[in-house]
Amino acid sequence: MIGRIRGILVDKQPPDILVEVGGVGYELQVPMTTLFQLPGLGTEVSLVTHFVVREDAQLLYGFIDERDRSLFRRLIKVSGVGPRLALTILSGMDASSFARCVQRDDVKSLVALPGVGKKTAERLLVEMRDKLKDWLEEAGAELPAGGPSIAPVADAVADAEGALIALGYKPAEAAKMVAAVNDDASADSEELIRRALKSMVSG
Repeated sequence: MIGRIRGILVDKQPPDILVEVGGVGYELQVPMTTLFQLPGLGTEVSLVTHFVVREDAQLLYGFIDERDRSLFRRLIKVSGVGPRLALTILSGMDASSFARCVQRDDVKSLVALPGVGKKTAERLLVEMRDKLKDWLEEAGAELPAGGPSIAPVADAVADAEGALIALGYKPAEAAKMVAAVNDDASADSEELIRRALKSMVSG
């Protein structure tokens, strides 16, 4: 199993990134909570990983630290929650926000995420509550609000919408989310994604 990867960050196409290690490029999928903390392109990055082997694909998921990976691994053990949905959950809220949802039985915030129906949200709350005490100790302090941003792209709106669609939102829904928070001409795609996801969880 591939447990950690360290190399040069050569591309970001949320939620996918490309890390070059010894001349080999590794494709990883990362939650937005990790993406927002990544350094700029051409900079060395180190991520802990979770490797998934399926009949039709081999997938590598990357996380900024052990806390994120720990939560990801716990989420995919919940019935009805696969790696893609776990990635979506981690993209929509950080570790501390998820813990608050569990503590408050906050079904509404979980259902606001794409792919999370009421039954799945209720199952998450029940199953994760049993694991909350030791998981909170692992999660520790609240994750940083964000990290260095990459240079603005030619079409930040299109990139932001594409990232939201990749996370499971419908095209029309993604466009509406980005339009609702696109009130700053200088905002890059990462900032638009961050605002859109935040508006869904807090809305």
